[in-house]
Amino acid sequence: MLVISVEALRHVFPEQLLEHFDLVGSQVKEDKESIDGILEVTFEEKSVPPEGGLEVWESKGFYSARIQDFPLRGRPVFLILKRRRWRHKETGASVSKELGFIAEGSRFTKEVAAFFKEIGRYPS
Repeated sequence: MLVISVEALRHVFPEQLLEHFDLVGSQVKEDKESIDGILEVTFEEKSVPPEGGLEVWESKGFYSARIQDFPLRGRPVFLILKRRRWRHKETGASVSKELGFIAEGSRFTKEVAAFFKEIGRYPS
């Protein structure tokens, strides 16, 4: 099994992604839009509860978000983020952590959104 260091991944993926998520897999999928297929890289959010810790919060499973990042080697890249949902034990309120590397109101990383905005393909 090939082990890739987190340090090497910092040159490819947003740093905040690597701080809060673990790499769990990747695959190239066929896609009618791309001759070489698309690369999906799956990350799972680390089990770090919100402020108050496990005395106040409990993990209530995962939900997935699919975010587009810059292409690698000519293939479109999609980050599959398995996000944790936390439930407050007393109030029942559910929360998930805010992710600063995703452009607000989009399914793009901030860098990709900024690139599209610069070339005029993404609304401001």
